Amino acid sequence: MPAIRIATEADLPAMKALMALAIDVLQQDFLTAAQVVASRAVMGLDSQLVRDGTYFAVEEGGTLAGCGGWSRRATLYGGDHSTALRDDALLDPARDPARTRAMYTHPAFTRRGIGRLILARCEAAAAAEGFTRMELMATMAGVPLYHAAGYREIEPVTNLVGDVPVPLIRMGKAIA
Repeated sequence: MPAIRIATEADLPAMKALMALAIDVLQQDFLTAAQVVASRAVMGLDSQLVRDGTYFAVEEGGTLAGCGGWSRRATLYGGDHSTALRDDALLDPARDPARTRAMYTHPAFTRRGIGRLILARCEAAAAAEGFTRMELMATMAGVPLYHAAGYREIEPVTNLVGDVPVPLIRMGKAIA
């Protein structure tokens, strides 16, 4: 049975390793090899989420099986290294959707409910702070999970890394 908890700074090295593995392995069925490499420029760890206490680690059998979180900040996606995408302004729950952020599952733990567990925790935490909607930027590998969890497409987005297009889909959902 997986256990979910708030991630800490001590988790950062393990989460970075999990994210790199997830990007490299889970995107292969959806992106070209060049797109997988390019996607690293726009995906990855946003340590602000850990500092904000809105990022979760899921462990199963003593192994980090997944991580992901939500944010009350305007940044929709991207890691510490993708500074052009960052906007740390606080969102207004009365008018803005909270952000589902940086969802990653270890390839050995896919299709075991790890992503759904994290999404449910994120949605409950955001709702407790007064948010009524969530938005996220989905990778192609994440789209099936998000559709199954009730997220719907808002718009397709192409993030150009050099001359390599990385396809993403902005999605949203009303939460209780």
